[in-house]
Parts: sequence; structure tokens; C-alpha cells
Amino acid sequence: MTETTPYDAARARFTRQALARLVLCDHAADVADGAAGLVATENDCDTGPGGRVSQAFQLIELAERALASAVIYERERGSSWTEIAQYLGISPAEAEERFGVNLNDWNTAFEVPYRPDDTGRKRIPQLPTAAYDPAWACDRLDTWASNRLTLVNDQRPVSSGLVKAAPEEEFPSVTP
Repeated sequence: MTETTPYDAARARFTRQALARLVLCDHAADVADGAAGLVATENDCDTGPGGRVSQAFQLIELAERALASAVIYERERGSSWTEIAQYLGISPAEAEERFGVNLNDWNTAFEVPYRPDDTGRKRIPQLPTAAYDPAWACDRLDTWASNRLTLVNDQRPVSSGLVKAAPEEEFPSVTP
């Protein structure tokens, strides 16, 4: 039996492809914010030796997470391992080996939404936050994009392009 989550109804409004895209958006925003932190020079004197290297290294980690999310999104939208591998410059088998665990974790999270924490008293959601609570993610990312993307005139620049599972009127209003 699958456990329910407080956000099931909100999540049901979106296809798995849309949820994967939302996670990619969230991770891309993290990369952009991380990169922005390296642009200003005003606080360089407050950064200890190696501090900027630490920030740049963290940016690589954020980009790797965004890449894994992009692969999951591409698989959800029907891209083959061959198509994905072409852009990575590796073989399809290497792409599947590298990102198969991420895809498996993504798929498993829909079947087993929680895992117990180390104490066994709390349940930890398995889906990335943006997919677990898409209403929150849409609001946050629409605001993020509106504030940073100057050529975007859409009031909902992230959520308006997501594929819905069914028309809005088929779902009751959900307030987490």
C-alpha cells in the first residue's frame, strides 16, 4: 500500500513530465543563484583563503544536480538514452549507467513517498521538494523568474508552460 502525502492533490494536477520539469527549474535557479554569488567583488575581502574556490566548486555540484534533473526530465518526455547521450558526448550505455540510479530513485519516490529518518520517528519525503509540493515550487519559481528574466512578459513564466494532468476545474482547490 502506498502512503499518501499532504500534497497528493496538488501533485495530481501535473504530469510526471511537468513535475520533472519543475524540479529542473528549481535546480537551474539554484545554479543561477550560485553563479550570481561569484559575480560581485565587493565582499572578496570578507572571504577567507580559498573561499571563492569553494563557491565555484559548489556551483559544479549544483550543476551536476541540474544535469541529473535534466536527464530525468528528458526521460519523462520520452527521450531515449541515445538522444541524451548524444549531448553528453558519451555512449547510451554510459548515460544510462551514469544516470540510471537517479531515474530509479525518481520512479521509486512515486511508489514509496517517504523513508524514515535515522531515529525512525519522522518521515522524509523522497521526491525533490519542487515535485513533492508543486504549488509552492510554482509560486517560488514564477517569482524568481519574473524578478530575474528581463525579457519575460508572462506573469507565470514557469508554471504557465507546465503540462497539466487534467484541466484545473477537475481538481478541487488545495490549500496545504
